[in-house]
Amino acid sequence: MHLTAERKKEIFTAFGGNEANTGSTEAQVAMFTERINFISNHLKTQRKDKSAELSLIKLVGKRRSLLNYLAKKDIFKYRALIKELGLRK
Repeated sequence: MHLTAERKKEIFTAFGGNEANTGSTEAQVAMFTERINFISNHLKTQRKDKSAELSLIKLVGKRRSLLNYLAKKDIFKYRALIKELGLRK
C-alpha cells in the first residue's frame, strides 16, 4: 500500500492528538480520506480496475457514516474537520 508507517503516524498525530490514538473519529476519517484520494488517482489511469472501484465505494460509505456520527456528536469538530480535509459540504 502507498501509506508508510511514518505517514500514518503523521496523520494520527495531526488528527488524533498523538500517534497512539488511532481510534478517534477524526483520525479514522483522515485516514479514509488519504486512501480515497490514492484510489481515485489510481482509477484515473487504470479505468478497468473494478476491485479498486469497489473498494473506493466502500471507503466512501465508511467515511460518510463516520462523518454523520461526528456531525451528530459534535457539530463544531465536524465543521473543522471538513474544512481542514477540504471535503465538500
